[in-house]
Amino acid sequence: MIYFDNAATTMQKPPEVARAVAQAINQFGGVGRGAHDAALSADMAVYIARKRIAQLLGAPSAKHVAFMLNVTEALNAVISGLLRAGDHAVTTAPSHNSVLRPLYRKQDEEGVGLSILPVAPDGSISYDEFDALFTPQTKLAVVTHASNLTGDVYDIARMARIAHEHGALICVDAAQTAGAYPLSMAECGIDILAFTGHKGLMGPQGTGGLCLAEGIDLPHYNVGGSGTHSYDRQHPLFLPERLEAGTLNAHGIAGLSEGVAFIQNVGVGAVCAHEKSLAQRFAQAARSIPGVRLYGGGAADSVGIVALNVADVDSSVVSDVLSRDFGICTRPGAHCAPLMHEALGTSEQGAVRFSFGYFNTEAEVDEGIQALRQIAASIA
Repeated sequence: MIYFDNAATTMQKPPEVARAVAQAINQFGGVGRGAHDAALSADMAVYIARKRIAQLLGAPSAKHVAFMLNVTEALNAVISGLLRAGDHAVTTAPSHNSVLRPLYRKQDEEGVGLSILPVAPDGSISYDEFDALFTPQTKLAVVTHASNLTGDVYDIARMARIAHEHGALICVDAAQTAGAYPLSMAECGIDILAFTGHKGLMGPQGTGGLCLAEGIDLPHYNVGGSGTHSYDRQHPLFLPERLEAGTLNAHGIAGLSEGVAFIQNVGVGAVCAHEKSLAQRFAQAARSIPGVRLYGGGAADSVGIVALNVADVDSSVVSDVLSRDFGICTRPGAHCAPLMHEALGTSEQGAVRFSFGYFNTEAEVDEGIQALRQIAASIA
């Protein structure tokens, strides 16, 4: 099997990740649920994970990292917690449904105003148009760092400056860039960063969360057991406990911590360079194949993703042939990015996404190109 579906989830992970999860399952008690060795082992592992993530993503400190199930829950926590009737929000067309659907719900159910920055057919956006979307009622901008469909990377530092000039907060969906692209909250001026553990951070599924800048007051998303202040009527107000209710997934977080440690050891720049090199090698060869059409590429930078179609063949058919006949894993369809497909003109056909990870090789890329060439030739 050749795995080119890393934008969905990284299947090939450092061996330390699996070892950490296995060890945790047999040794951890509940996080914050006791002073015995098993509970304290879980506490320490979670703290180390917070610290590593804060260092990698430029968060102020370990306590500013709150764990949740994934980036979708994290984005829901932000949008649900910050926006009220009469507020206005801004987002961009490259956004994933993890951003769009919570915003649509706020718009439909509570009357929150919403403006969406369009995207050009080449995947680029206009920052001047982004600036023009803000109003005196704009409270929050929620933007994606990189399109999960085309891999185009957007200038979030510039977008943060624009949001702050209008008195709004900015939340960045870093699902495709955390661990796979150099990123610092502090350097970019990000107020809230939502991340997931099972993609570029090379951790297990069921891990993710939020990084908050100093002074960001995000209300509770849910409440319940916290392991502390149990006699209080209200959930604790201090970070990170105010954003974490119930027993944390310490087993998964232990694995995530080792994924982050691996990235820190290799260097996120080296990870990014390798994945982009593979994507560029693949894209350059794919462009020479008759009938193959590539999408995006209009932004100033990109991550290791290439989206394409073969003639007018449905993307699911091409992806199925790649899997069945060549053992190559890709992702077809809409990729939960409906507005991007509208801009690209691929709403009906979808697109075949090849997304490359750190453990992919040039030899695998070349096999992928050869398979694509054979499929295109059989259609011609």
